[in-house]
Amino acid sequence: MNRPNASSKKILVIGINFSPELTGIGKYTGDMVEWFVENNYKCTVVTSFPYYPFWKVQSPYSNKFYKREVLKDGMLTVYRCPLYIPEKPGGLKRLVHEASFFLSAFFTLIYLLFKPKNDYIFCIAPPFHLGFLGLFYRFFKRGEIIYHIQDLQIEAARDLNMLKSKRAFKVLFGMEKLIMRKVDFVSSISKGMLKKISYKINREISFFPNWVDTDTCYPLNNNAELKLVWNFDANDKVVLYSGSIGEKQGIEAILDVAEKLRAHKFIKFVICGTGPHKDKLIQRAKIQQLDSVSFLPLQERHLFNSFLNMADVHLVLQKKSAADLVMPSKLTTILAVGGLALVTAEQGTTLYEVITDNSMGVVIPPEDIDHLKNAILDCCTNDNSEIKLNARNYAENHLNISKVIRRMMLNMQKTVYPEHKGIKYLRLDRDAD
Repeated sequence: MNRPNASSKKILVIGINFSPELTGIGKYTGDMVEWFVENNYKCTVVTSFPYYPFWKVQSPYSNKFYKREVLKDGMLTVYRCPLYIPEKPGGLKRLVHEASFFLSAFFTLIYLLFKPKNDYIFCIAPPFHLGFLGLFYRFFKRGEIIYHIQDLQIEAARDLNMLKSKRAFKVLFGMEKLIMRKVDFVSSISKGMLKKISYKINREISFFPNWVDTDTCYPLNNNAELKLVWNFDANDKVVLYSGSIGEKQGIEAILDVAEKLRAHKFIKFVICGTGPHKDKLIQRAKIQQLDSVSFLPLQERHLFNSFLNMADVHLVLQKKSAADLVMPSKLTTILAVGGLALVTAEQGTTLYEVITDNSMGVVIPPEDIDHLKNAILDCCTNDNSEIKLNARNYAENHLNISKVIRRMMLNMQKTVYPEHKGIKYLRLDRDAD
């Protein structure tokens, strides 16, 4: 296999979520592909129609049949595959949802077998079984498979009781282990997830953290003026949760805290985003007459930086059962804007350690309403300028998109194409800066 040069690098990305989704895995996959194209990689993406986190296809897409998009002067080709999208995703419905994409994407990959080969094949999990699609493609076309794990999906389904069959979990874990044995590289986004993956299989796992574009997400100094734009008073303290409103976040705690802090009229709570639990939260807030709680839709990209800068406190909430199974994607942008992150995480988890070791946020135990109430009150009344400065510095030094992806590609190519036998090149589970 010849080492690809700058004019012949080709990448195939297989993932259920992609641009123009604004949150979660789709955002990061879209950012990654955009960076590849800007750096002279020719990319092909096999994905679905944008649906997350709304759980319905977004216009102008229809999800009725396959769609091919050629973008970026021909450097990017996107194949959109139809799939079943449940309005209220649950355990069984999610399985059908992901299986439908697997099947429709499989037919697209058969079509791609008759196209020029790709040098790298990125399989983005979840769904974890997309790795089988990468193995299928490699069997005929060769190439190097990077199996990138954004969430530990099977553990999350088990610990959140989304599935209950022990036999089913045994089969699922066996399938996942087979994928990780067969692919060329396995990577994930946090040290805690790397550790958990290493318990499953004895092989090197690469550290490929989520990133942020520090040029488009950055601090602004007009916090009080920005509040007026979103109909708050300049002296209000805005406590913001922005992201998916799902089961693993435990966002109902925000309403409990708002109830306890009724007397503090200057503290306003904003829940921004969408998800399967949003309607229930809105209904509950109306019943409790929580006037301090506002619900907003996801903000457009051109407004997002100023919207984040408007907030005084950024909530990063997780349930105990989700510890180290997921790494909150919203945290990277919070750090980039120099925001004050109030994080719920148990001691010993990656999230707890990275925040405390770098003094770039406030960490409290998860699912503890009194702790959360007191922490919000402290954050709204104390000077947190040093923490915010540390957050921005960390984002610039460790989360910059160009640094993260360039380092990953360089170290991967050194492993695949060693210039001298016997040299062990650094991989991303070590500090390669």
